[in-house]
Amino acid sequence: MSRASLRRSFETTRGKPLVNEKSDRYTPRQMSDLTDLGKRIADLNGEMARGLAEASDVQTLERFRVEYLGRKGRIAQLFRVLAEVAPDDKREAGRLLNELKDGATSAFEERAARLTSSELQERLLRESVDVTLPGVCRPFGHLHPLTQVQREIESIFMRMGFDVATGPEIETEYYNFEALNIPADHPARADWDTFYISDTTLLRPHTSPVQIHVMESTPPPVRIICPGRCYRRDAQDATHSPVFHQIELLWVEEGLSLANLKYVLELFTREFFGEGYLMRFSGDFFPFTEPSVQVHIKAPGAAGWMEIMGAGMVDPAVLTAVGYDPECVSGFAFGLGIERMAMLKYGIDDIRAFLTNDLRFIRQF
Repeated sequence: MSRASLRRSFETTRGKPLVNEKSDRYTPRQMSDLTDLGKRIADLNGEMARGLAEASDVQTLERFRVEYLGRKGRIAQLFRVLAEVAPDDKREAGRLLNELKDGATSAFEERAARLTSSELQERLLRESVDVTLPGVCRPFGHLHPLTQVQREIESIFMRMGFDVATGPEIETEYYNFEALNIPADHPARADWDTFYISDTTLLRPHTSPVQIHVMESTPPPVRIICPGRCYRRDAQDATHSPVFHQIELLWVEEGLSLANLKYVLELFTREFFGEGYLMRFSGDFFPFTEPSVQVHIKAPGAAGWMEIMGAGMVDPAVLTAVGYDPECVSGFAFGLGIERMAMLKYGIDDIRAFLTNDLRFIRQF
């Protein structure tokens, strides 16, 4: 609001004569009272005009309102002059003061409206969005490579008719060792190989206990895969980690043999690694399978074989422990490390890369 327009807002008090020169209505003393009031009103009008012109934001304008229009403001204080004005002049003095207050209020409201509108326009301009510009591209996240590999392996076996089973990561010695035919003097039960929580509970070093839980509650046939996190007291290096992921498979049914195990693994090798990969067995020993084998694969054109998992026919002692009759049913099982499968498939040479959360590594998958 310009200073000229503000002066026009108070024209009624500044431009109108305070007395009629042709009238002898006022005495010299009365003339002095009204003249002094008019001068004070004019001075106040000028100060308010400058104050409004300098009010550049809502906060400054609010201070102006408190100073001039507030309950204890300068206009309210000026109204106290009425007590000193002669009775015959009170009406005229009251009119002048009311015109001052009304004019100041109107000028303040006009200035407030303009400032509010101006600040709103500035905010709209500052926060405006040009809808014709290209949007901000935010990259999509994706599954961790270990999760991708786990789901791929699960999908392969689920298409073969296997169900997914899970179990607790904190296990008892019975489910983790005894029910799996692992004797008390086996090295895996020592403190330096297994994370013990108490004398009888531990962090599972494999997902085999899940097989025991399922067989105890489910009569044969049983077809399951058991994915999950495992823990072992391994020093971390390029090929070992104290925390890793495993998938085990169990199939118990009448008439199964090592030939069925070989067929399932050949089908898995072809589905997971691709055409042209070869697979073979070599003899081994595990307490919970008899006979036991190591599974090796060879890539097309490769010179050597790579070991990828252990497998074998379920030991009759394990079947007996869960209430199955080994004379009526047989079964096979194997376990593979998800990290190892991912490292073989993608050519990763350090298992620690899966745990670093380095986006340069993760984005490759």
